[in-house]
Amino acid sequence: MNNLSNLSALKGTSTADLLKQKSTKGAASAEGFAEQLKGALNEMNELQVEKENAVADLATGKVQDLHQAAMAIGKAELNMKLMLEIRNKALSAYKELGRTQL
Repeated sequence: MNNLSNLSALKGTSTADLLKQKSTKGAASAEGFAEQLKGALNEMNELQVEKENAVADLATGKVQDLHQAAMAIGKAELNMKLMLEIRNKALSAYKELGRTQL
């Protein structure tokens, strides 16, 4: 429902106006990207710590709920795979920029 209200706000707005708005937000979006990346890395770290605690609890027999431990391990593994893919894509883009001739 919120998306529809955003669409109605664009009614009567020209493409040139939208491009001007986007260009003014360009510098802020770079900072926003850095903040998003930092937040994602912090979240990944927290999930890894939870996974390590769950594995330690499993090893020592302290685990109270096996399902919760398995979920923590699975979430951490999935998040790590996602971060590795993001890193691989970023490295690929960086290499592609290096091959670009000016």
